[in-house]
Amino acid sequence: MAHTAKSALSEPAIVDRNLTLEIVRVTENAAIAAAEWRGKGDEKSADRAAVEAMREELGKVTVAGRVVIGEGERDEAPMLYIGEEVGLGEGAKVDIAVDPLEGTTLCAKNQHDSLAVLAMAERGGLLHAPDVYMEKIAVGPGYEPGIVQLDRSITENVQAVAKARGVSAAEITVCVLDRPRHAKIIDELRELGASIKLINDGDIAGVIHTTDREETGIDIYVGTGGAPEGVLAAAALRCVGGQMQGRLVLDTQEKRERAARLGIEDPDRIYDVTDLASGDVLFAATGVTDGSMLDGVKIRPNYFETSTIVMRSWSKTVRWIDARHLRDK
Repeated sequence: MAHTAKSALSEPAIVDRNLTLEIVRVTENAAIAAAEWRGKGDEKSADRAAVEAMREELGKVTVAGRVVIGEGERDEAPMLYIGEEVGLGEGAKVDIAVDPLEGTTLCAKNQHDSLAVLAMAERGGLLHAPDVYMEKIAVGPGYEPGIVQLDRSITENVQAVAKARGVSAAEITVCVLDRPRHAKIIDELRELGASIKLINDGDIAGVIHTTDREETGIDIYVGTGGAPEGVLAAAALRCVGGQMQGRLVLDTQEKRERAARLGIEDPDRIYDVTDLASGDVLFAATGVTDGSMLDGVKIRPNYFETSTIVMRSWSKTVRWIDARHLRDK
């Protein structure tokens, strides 16, 4: 059950403030490991390096953690699998969602916006989403509740945001994953005259871009992408007061049964941001490659430089952390 703003502010569930820096170290190490594989065309090696580094660093964090969004079921993934217990086994009991290398193709091609991402919430705070598609629409903070809704047309959603901002639809920029399944959305946006930011991969980054419109120029994210990535993106939006709706695409009996095993009873339910990530939430992302919000890892002769954003829903604090890490001798 999601906490109200008042109760969350008076009773933080995750009381150890050091956890903020601890999870930053987790995403930093994953990003550094993946960065060694940038531009080498080897997605599997890049992903494996990030997973191994993230799991190793997670083992040092003072939490009793349980992976709810990870690399797959236990028989599919040797580490960071769904249900795996991570951390030191002491401190706050938390659910953890990870994407050690968001945008594996982006990393392999050394293109923008590949990230190492982690979200942490009090136990039960993150939706156990199956590895299926999810329809998504998201905006950043500062709007009235319900400003965007999945069951409205993209034209209606863009016009609502434009009205709230006091601008025309032509001044709204919508981020969309460049896929054939989004052709109708793209055609409708072009007919409306809105600006479109097409991305090749990495829809966590696409949603996160809405959290800081002045920096990224992105007003709305819309489209169908991975459901696990939707939970991670929702965690970021929770931390800044953004809005998001998601609906699982359960278009086969096998997918519906898989969702049911994770406790999802209504296959047609529209999830609000607080349904996807509730209670006290921490979120961190470190750039692997350069992007609109974060610089990628800089590999120097004697050290690495990293750029990370870390957020917390309880305090609505957003920090950008630039760090230097000495290379092993």
